[in-house]
This record gives sequence, structure tokens and C-alpha cells, in this order.
Amino acid sequence: MQAESSRARTAFWIILLLSMVVPAWSSEVHTNPLNNDPLVREAFQHFYNLDYPGAVERFERFHAHHPGDPQGTALLLDAVIFQELYRLDLLDTTFYANDGFLTGRHATEEDPKARDRIFQLTDEAIHEADWRLSRNPRDIDALFARGWVRSLKCTYLAMVERSFSVGFRLAMKARDDAAHVLELDPNYVDAKLIVGVYEYVVGALPWPFKLLIGFAGVTGSKSRGMELLQDCGNRGAITSLEARTVIALFLRREAKYQEAIQVVRGLKSQYPHNFLFCLEEANLRKDAGEGMRAVQAYQEILAANAKPGYFAEARLELAYFGLGDALRGQRHYREAAKAYEDAAWTRNVGAELKLRSLLAGGQCRDLDGERSLAVRDYQAVIATGPKTSRADAARKYLRSPYRGN
Repeated sequence: MQAESSRARTAFWIILLLSMVVPAWSSEVHTNPLNNDPLVREAFQHFYNLDYPGAVERFERFHAHHPGDPQGTALLLDAVIFQELYRLDLLDTTFYANDGFLTGRHATEEDPKARDRIFQLTDEAIHEADWRLSRNPRDIDALFARGWVRSLKCTYLAMVERSFSVGFRLAMKARDDAAHVLELDPNYVDAKLIVGVYEYVVGALPWPFKLLIGFAGVTGSKSRGMELLQDCGNRGAITSLEARTVIALFLRREAKYQEAIQVVRGLKSQYPHNFLFCLEEANLRKDAGEGMRAVQAYQEILAANAKPGYFAEARLELAYFGLGDALRGQRHYREAAKAYEDAAWTRNVGAELKLRSLLAGGQCRDLDGERSLAVRDYQAVIATGPKTSRADAARKYLRSPYRGN
């Protein structure tokens, strides 16, 4: 059972971090010439500022202009997937801070139309890449595109459908494609992102589990993985920004919060209107135990959103939820409950975040002695997601008030 849990954790982190393959610009290393097309650059400016509709529309046009090219399809797939993940509130890293994501029953509302579109584009891109590789097995651009597409699909499977075993197999295939790219051309630096993530995650496994998977030829090195990611961050043609994002995530997992904050501040300096970069700095300050500085960071996000056009699309529920966590950590339970409830009732909030927010709001109401308001929140949890792990917890607290244990 413990080995199975370790596999699930490993699969998830490989899948999640492989998902970050999104272009940032450089001309110093080898890359697919399509990545430098003006329309692609324009589309990614919208993407980086979280204007997903604007990015998707431009990638649709680019895709139509390059029929049969797996890179054009992969670029469109990337924007479509991240637009859906953002809609579902699944791009906030606090969602993955503990293993409850792996073991609990969640209320993600998958959109069948979006799912079909994602799978159709995935199949299209892989078919295009396979056709080119059948004619030229050394077609590096096709090989990289296939690895990227595989990583994107496994991201969706893990984060939305929670199909970890299938996703893990795709992650390994993505790693194999990227490693082959580097064998053929060591200057195709972008491929180091996928290999670097894989090396680091497998290298971070507990020693007994590492021995277990070592018999199947699965090995990794944390130091080697970080070297590859650092090179991507410094020189990547289409993965520089993403490599730095991954590095910040790894630093956060290692509780190296100040180092991670510096990395994220560098990302914010490039894209100050990227809501998620702003949110991540606030999250890191919260995790670092900075207390009221974290509260201030969340409040700054909410104030910035009041400026017309500052964020293309802010998911304010994520900021409210983080603010609730920060206030709760300072034992400001009434204010924390209000922030959680604001998150829960924000327009278009995702089902899972709504449940998390209502449950946390009820707990804070109990801790503040406001039992009737706590009961209201717990009942809302059960009404929203009756078959979820959050509802099970809410039923427990309806029977006996939450006391902080």
C-alpha cells in the first residue's frame, strides 16, 4: 500500500511538472523555426497574461495556416488545455500541497466538449508527428512536439480525470522522446525541461522505493535534474520561463521559500499582469510563515484587480482562499472565515475550490464560536458535493464542532 501511494505521488509530480512546457523566447539555441513566427509570439503574449481566449484564437489561425505540422497542433493544444485548467481553478499550486489531492474524492466538473477537443488535438498531433518520424526518424522537431503533446495530455488526465497510472505511462514516453532529442542534438535545450523534471522527481524518491523501481531501469538524480532545469532557465528557446517556474515549485517543496520567492519575483518582473505569478508570491510568503506580509500580498492582488484591465482574467476565488489561509494562520478566524466564504461564492468558482472554501469557512466559524454560521457552511458543503471527501468531513463537524484537530 505504501509503495502504491509512493507511485501515485511520483506519477502526479512528474505529470504536473511536465505540464509546464510553454514557450518563452530566445534565439541562442536550436528550436523549431515556427516558434519564432510573429503570430506565435503575439499569441503567447496573450497566453502569458492569462488571456486564454485571445491566445486560443491566434493559435487557431496559426494551426489553420500549418496543416499537418505537429508543432502547430501542439501550440493550440497547449492553450486549450491551460484555458480549461484555469477555468477549473486547477492552476493554484496550493491544491497540490498535500496528498489529499491523490487520495480524496473530488468534485472537478469536467466539460465533455473540452475533453473531446483536447483528446482530438492530442491524437492529431501525435499522428502528425508519427507520420513525419516514419519518413525521417531523426526529425527532431517532430520528436519534440510528440513529447510535448504527451506531457500535455498526461497533465489533463492527472489534474482533471485523476488517471495517474495512464498519465504516468505517458510521462515516461514524453521523457523518452525528450531524451532522444538531446541525443540527436544536445543544443535543443528545450528538451532538458522534460528530462530535468523526470530526473529530479525520480531522484527525490525514498531509497527503498528507488531500489524497487531501479530494477525496471528507472533511475534519476536530483542534482542532475536541477542542472538541466537551470540550463533551460538560462538558455531555453521555448522553455526558459517554464523551467524557472518548475524550479520555484521544487524549491517550495523543499521549503526553500525565500529562494523560490526570488525566482517568482523574476517571473513577475517579466509579466507583472500575470495573475498566477502574483498569486504564487503571496502563496510562498504564506508558506514561509510571513504572516501579515502574506495577508498584505493577497490584499494587494485584490486591490490590483480593482484597476480596470490590470489582469486579463483574475480568478479572485484563489486570492480569497489564500487570504483565508493566511488569516487563519494568524488566528484571525472571523476574517479568515469571511475570506473563505468570499472565495466560495465568487462567480464561476470551480466546484472543488468551493467545497474546500466552505469547509474551511465552517471550521473557522467553529473556532470563533459562531456555531450557527459554521453549520450553514457545512450544510452548503454537503449540498454542493454530497459524495465528496469534503462532505464526509462536513457531516462529521455537524455532529461535533471543529476544535482544530
